[in-house]
Amino acid sequence: MATRPTTSAPSQRMLRVGEQVRAAITQVLQRGEVRDDVIEKTVISISEVRMSPDLKIATAYVTPLGVTDHDAVIAALNRNAKYIRGRLSPQLRQMKYMPDIRFRDDTSFDNYKKIDELLRSPEVSRDLDHGDTEEE
Repeated sequence: MATRPTTSAPSQRMLRVGEQVRAAITQVLQRGEVRDDVIEKTVISISEVRMSPDLKIATAYVTPLGVTDHDAVIAALNRNAKYIRGRLSPQLRQMKYMPDIRFRDDTSFDNYKKIDELLRSPEVSRDLDHGDTEEE
């Protein structure tokens, strides 16, 4: 009897469906189908959609561009999640169940910025310069 691996990595199916859901949400937002002042005035980038193993929950990681208050945009998206879910149906009609959509703030860009700042710090630069002179 075959056993399933116990890794927490997403399956190929989860990744494929997540990408399809990401593209569908992006199209709905680009066409301006959601009638909410906060969403209509904001450019929203969807970096990733993670699917639950049973494909019934989609967690969309979004970054509102040019807005300092990300929480208001995330709240507006979550308020309109059921409407957005309904607008996805024509594009995802091959799915047995239409997933519930949850929106979360994507903080990965902030993490990348912190790492970049650390790498550019004088301490790291000094260590890198010191390492280069020893090799000569």
